[in-house]
Amino acid sequence: MKTIAYYISDYGYGHATRSTAIIRELLKQNETMQVIICHSFALDFLQQSFRHEPRVTFREVAIDVGYVLKENSLEPDAKRLNNNVSYYVSEFSTKLNQEMCFMKEKNVSFVISDISPLGISSAAALNIPSLGLSNFTWYTAYEGLIEEQLLSFLHEQYKQMTYYFSLACSNEPHWGIEEHQRVGFYSRKIDDYEVQHIRKKIDPEGNSHIIYFGLGMKVDIGTLSELAIWQSPNCKFIVSSNVNVNHPNVYHIPTNAVETQYYVAAADLVLTKAGWGTVSEAVCAGVPLLITNRSSMKEDRHTIDYLVRHQLCDLIEWKELESLVVTPSLIETCRRQKVNHYKNKAMHIVEKINKKIKSK
Repeated sequence: MKTIAYYISDYGYGHATRSTAIIRELLKQNETMQVIICHSFALDFLQQSFRHEPRVTFREVAIDVGYVLKENSLEPDAKRLNNNVSYYVSEFSTKLNQEMCFMKEKNVSFVISDISPLGISSAAALNIPSLGLSNFTWYTAYEGLIEEQLLSFLHEQYKQMTYYFSLACSNEPHWGIEEHQRVGFYSRKIDDYEVQHIRKKIDPEGNSHIIYFGLGMKVDIGTLSELAIWQSPNCKFIVSSNVNVNHPNVYHIPTNAVETQYYVAAADLVLTKAGWGTVSEAVCAGVPLLITNRSSMKEDRHTIDYLVRHQLCDLIEWKELESLVVTPSLIETCRRQKVNHYKNKAMHIVEKINKKIKSK
């Protein structure tokens, strides 16, 4: 039984949902593999996702900082972010020793990280092969936001990856000591029956446009309820359980929902920030995208540049969102995108990962 340690970033749910897709496929393709998930923020979600899988166990450990946003904003708070990353770096050697003890105790033979530097550094210290799987690293995400010595520290950790699989929308240095591969979009699988069931629940008459409004589970914007968008005619909206908007045409995803990709697939349009997880779920489901532009987020800029270049989204500035009303013409414009040309690459990516695991 091979033991894989899978490190999942603690920032938001996107890393957890896309890692779920990969882990499910890994277990499907390998009957003699067990996975230990190392994570903290979305641990309840991950435990629910694998509640029937005895080969998955969990370690609650905080593994990275993520972004720190300004109050009532989608923009990063550079000062607080610097402080948080500085503290993370100061504690890194202690955390490193803890992870090394864990890996030795559990006889870990391979590490996958999306995309915490902690698991990568711990694996390197023990001469265990590691694979980074992401559309970004915190090194590139923090460029222009944190001090140079902190960036240099992160660079030193990431350059220890044995392999790096660069997802669609990525614009990263050539990480990976042995190999750097480019791979595509992927997401958890879609169940068409469940998708149609959701559509019927939200729009029983079947004559409304369904809009998935996704600003992320870690975004808390108090003014959302004041947006004009909720008054859009013949529209129903799907929002996360934490979104404080109460309108007759707004449907909150249940707090205990696990397969949230079904709600993305049930929409006629996905309006979201440029988070890779939601974007990839929309692309894999063939649902048009309207993306809110965050120019200060380097990760977002790379994602948006890729999507625009490949005609996979339309853009809207945050200021425009304040007065946006969804019209049939807007939906028709977004339907001209090429999202339905892309397929879910989870199985293909895991086949490549398996070759790396077996080669070691």
